[in-house]
Amino acid sequence: MKINANLIRVGNIIENNGKQWAVLKTQIVQPGKGGAFITVEMRDIRTGTKTNERWRTADTVEKCNVEEKDCTFLFVDGDALTFMDQENFEQFNLTREVLGDAAAFLQDGMQVAVDFIEGSPVSVSLPEKVTMTVVEADPVVKGQTASSSYKPAKLENGLKILVPPFIAEGEKIIVNTGDCSYVERAK
Repeated sequence: MKINANLIRVGNIIENNGKQWAVLKTQIVQPGKGGAFITVEMRDIRTGTKTNERWRTADTVEKCNVEEKDCTFLFVDGDALTFMDQENFEQFNLTREVLGDAAAFLQDGMQVAVDFIEGSPVSVSLPEKVTMTVVEADPVVKGQTASSSYKPAKLENGLKILVPPFIAEGEKIIVNTGDCSYVERAK
């Protein structure tokens, strides 16, 4: 299906130069002189190589037909991540590179959306927010105001993020999987 380049969004799968690419980042640039254009950072879904491409906003690109299925994450086996299709209970593996940094947020039994092209899985969409436990947090420094200062904390999955000073070790917090940022305390 052909779409205008200005309609490309993060997560789309597009076809360019005979290959299928997953869109990672987009930026529309409107220079003071001349027409607007879109810069797209994308990853080849077969080989994992990244590239940047630039199109005028009026250009058309081929958007691939993607079938999205609800799946369950089961377990990690070395570099392979095992998922199960919830409709027919078939299991399949993906490598960590397909998810990138988001693989750290996977938890056993987590419900995810997996995109399939021609019957093979190509990308995974995690829930927007996940609950994690803080395993290390620096103590509060007196005199800091809660509104402007954050302190480093280490989560159960090994990631380090910035949290407000009132978060202590052992607390459960909600983390945004898109940008690895603190959202709120878990209730």
